[in-house]
Amino acid sequence: VQLAESGGGLVQAGGSLTLSCAASGSTSSIDVMGWYRQAPGKQREWVALITKDGITNYAPSVNNRFTISRDNAKNTVDLQLTSLRPEDTAVYYCNVKGYYGTTLRWGQGIQVTVSS
Repeated sequence: VQLAESGGGLVQAGGSLTLSCAASGSTSSIDVMGWYRQAPGKQREWVALITKDGITNYAPSVNNRFTISRDNAKNTVDLQLTSLRPEDTAVYYCNVKGYYGTTLRWGQGIQVTVSS
């Protein structure tokens, strides 16, 4: 499986961004698609996930602000970020897992910077 991320950039606090991740290769092995992030000096943390059936889950820090969506036909997962805060500044990573919960691939990471 290969992942290609896009989106991200610099935005003011309160603004919005959309991150996209497209999977290619052995996509039939993908069950869960999700996003993680890593802020400077901090450990990578989970942000959101969506199963193949469309069940979503969010970290408390982003719940009601971020929305994850998935297109199984196109093998893409999007993360819509709204009401952004400076503390959302991080490198965001797309992640896909197989049917046993094993990570199949990480994306290369994409920078999101929120200015105050």
